[in-house]
Amino acid sequence: MTETEEPDIRRIPRSLAGTRLDRAIADLFPEYSRTRLQEWLKAGHLQVDGMSPAPRTRVAGGESVVLDAGVAEIVDPTLDAAAEDVAFDIVHEDESIIVVNKPAGLVVHPAAGHRGGTLQNGLLHYDAALGAVPRAGIVHRLDKDTTGLMVVARTLAAHNRLVMQLHDRAILREYHAIVAGVPVAGDTIDAPIGRHPRDRQRQAVVKSGGKPAVTHYRVERKFRAHAHIRCRLESGRTHQIRVHMAHVGLPLVGDPMYGGRPRWPKSPHPRLQEALQNMRRQALHAARLEFAHPETGDWVGWNAPLPDDFQGVLDALEADLEACV
Repeated sequence: MTETEEPDIRRIPRSLAGTRLDRAIADLFPEYSRTRLQEWLKAGHLQVDGMSPAPRTRVAGGESVVLDAGVAEIVDPTLDAAAEDVAFDIVHEDESIIVVNKPAGLVVHPAAGHRGGTLQNGLLHYDAALGAVPRAGIVHRLDKDTTGLMVVARTLAAHNRLVMQLHDRAILREYHAIVAGVPVAGDTIDAPIGRHPRDRQRQAVVKSGGKPAVTHYRVERKFRAHAHIRCRLESGRTHQIRVHMAHVGLPLVGDPMYGGRPRWPKSPHPRLQEALQNMRRQALHAARLEFAHPETGDWVGWNAPLPDDFQGVLDALEADLEACV
């Protein structure tokens, strides 16, 4: 996830055996038009047992249907991504996967307002063979200004296996965050997330119509008016950590959408004032990623060090704390 967004996985019921695929998926996803579903199927955003069969294909019943994460937010679902030379760090690669350390400011895939210059464009430039895999192999997303680890599948088989691991909560994702406020201790936030009722650009904890979302967090370090925390996700909803932490009164430092007004300790150290004013993105970093390798089945994992701006805020918070001892 998403802050990853999980793919939407549903299974065709046996009662629809013999039905055309386009009609079956229309029954499975009644919230979308049949035309849009057909477009997603042709574009590879919607897969059936890891493949993209023709809409007229007759189904047997029991097939797994996977709708790509976030595809419903794309205005033009048939938008093609062109290969572009986009900078990103690779921390591991083999014949099945690429593990990327995404920098801040990099959008993951083309969408309205971001037609190019995305990670997907960069991946196609790095390896043209990724054009045969949905979304150039991208399995899950991170927000534009969230940094850290993502896994990319290099084959259809690897993509399907990783998507299923994500759906089964079998991929471990650990994030570091800096929040405004000082929690007494760690906790679990179990609160459904959906569209904000008044602002369609935002997500919110909602009473009805939201998707289940669970975030576990623990305190790494307490400061005078802030805290460094670690978060693990059971689900992967859009903006999940940002929404959940704001919901419990601990918004992420620098978050332009959910952070609210900056919070300052009494008589803050000048170094802290400067660091917080210069942090113009959410202080959120995907630091640890673990899963079963889609080819070998071995449990594998990687760490990504904290980016300089994130570490700079932590150093300034330490300086402020020491100055008041």
